[in-house]
Amino acid sequence: MSAVLLAVFERSAQAEQARTQLVGDGFPTDRVELTARGETGRAALQPADSRHARLRQYFRTLLSRDDEREFADLLAGRVEDGAATTIAVHPRGDIETARAAQLLGNAGALELVGHDLEHQAFEHAAARTEGTWISHLAPDNTGAADCIYCRLFPQHRH
Repeated sequence: MSAVLLAVFERSAQAEQARTQLVGDGFPTDRVELTARGETGRAALQPADSRHARLRQYFRTLLSRDDEREFADLLAGRVEDGAATTIAVHPRGDIETARAAQLLGNAGALELVGHDLEHQAFEHAAARTEGTWISHLAPDNTGAADCIYCRLFPQHRH
């Protein structure tokens, strides 16, 4: 599993509010996972026979090192008993990690655990170079460097 920042909350309402803040701050919903007794999220998709086994497998996937196994098992029990709710954030880069930690801490996380944060891969959403890709609509903008059609088909006049 990739880099993850895992926050543990005592109350589900705090965790739900933190999730809302993270998404509102710009974290994509597929990189913010809430896991609670009543809302097991991605843990429910684990191939296991019981809820506890699914939770344990989910947390062991997030926290995959041998020295994290005991904490993952303990966390599975706490979530199953309703004593804890977690939020897992999959940050990409130091800025996202710091921002997620700040938001989770301000929301009242009891514990904040990082896994593999030193091996984060920053993804480029589209182009690796700076610049705008704006299609020209006005005739006087023909041939402009910011025209997507001019960049894609430089041999044609648009």
